[in-house]
Amino acid sequence: MNARPEREDNRTATTQFILLGFPTQPAIQLLLFSLFLVAYLLTLLENFMIILAIHSDGQLHKPMYFFLSHLSFLEMWYVTVISPKMLVDFLSHDKSISFAGCMTQLYFFVTFVCTEYILLAVMAFDRYVAICNPLRYPAIMSNQLCCALAGGCWLCGLMTAMIKMVFIARLRYCGMPHINHYFCDISPLLNVSCEDSSQAELVDFFLALMVIAVPLCVVAASYVAIITTILKIPSAPGRYKAFSTCASHLTVVTLFYSTTLFTYARPKLMYAYNSNKMVSVLYTVIVPLLNPVIYCLRNREVKVALKKTILCRAEGTEEDRALHV
Repeated sequence: MNARPEREDNRTATTQFILLGFPTQPAIQLLLFSLFLVAYLLTLLENFMIILAIHSDGQLHKPMYFFLSHLSFLEMWYVTVISPKMLVDFLSHDKSISFAGCMTQLYFFVTFVCTEYILLAVMAFDRYVAICNPLRYPAIMSNQLCCALAGGCWLCGLMTAMIKMVFIARLRYCGMPHINHYFCDISPLLNVSCEDSSQAELVDFFLALMVIAVPLCVVAASYVAIITTILKIPSAPGRYKAFSTCASHLTVVTLFYSTTLFTYARPKLMYAYNSNKMVSVLYTVIVPLLNPVIYCLRNREVKVALKKTILCRAEGTEEDRALHV
């Protein structure tokens, strides 16, 4: 009669996972550490500078930049959930992560991914109103609505992650499972569960469908209306000016949606292959690094604000030095 409880205890005894990461030679591990460290620090610096510029420059106190500051803030935490642990693993032989640490990393990662999906859709709606209803834009995109939309993005992300975690965290894992990834993600965890995970997979699929498909439809509908309106503008300079206001956002949407859809629209068994880790690097490291650059290169107002911010900080530092002398 005691055999079954003992077996149950053995199956629930997992307290750690092993993240396989990128199994390569030590020299390559050191090179990867250097590259990913530089990418991580640059991502933090770029997004921090954008937030600082938007906060400091009154010209950027507009809905579009309000949402951009939320995107930058989100991506600073988005990369911080993954990169520090990944960097430590490059230099360490012990690539274990505790059960609690793994679930915490997964929860915040899912929160930020889901929030970004919805936030990008909100930004597309903002561009739709600005281009298709320019006269009513200030009335429609009021401060109250912008705050409500931004808060709704974060709330949806938190709630979606919480529901997914209820089903994933209660699965049983045997021994010390080896996760073929460099961070705790949903599909790799489902792969190493030693019990039927079909219910968790179904919940994950349904929520992913809602969080990905609905925002994607909003983005697609917004840009169909935007392009239709732009094509009706008689002058070429007018069409270029209108399109330039949403070109950065469209580029960011294309990068983020294409890389994440490639991963999360595929069956969990694909995580048995190392190629999927390379795709994950795109949306966890490369895309957050490129997004601030894309917004700076294609947006004159952001570039001007960044120059002002950098110059003001430099002048302030020189004045402080002079006072101390």
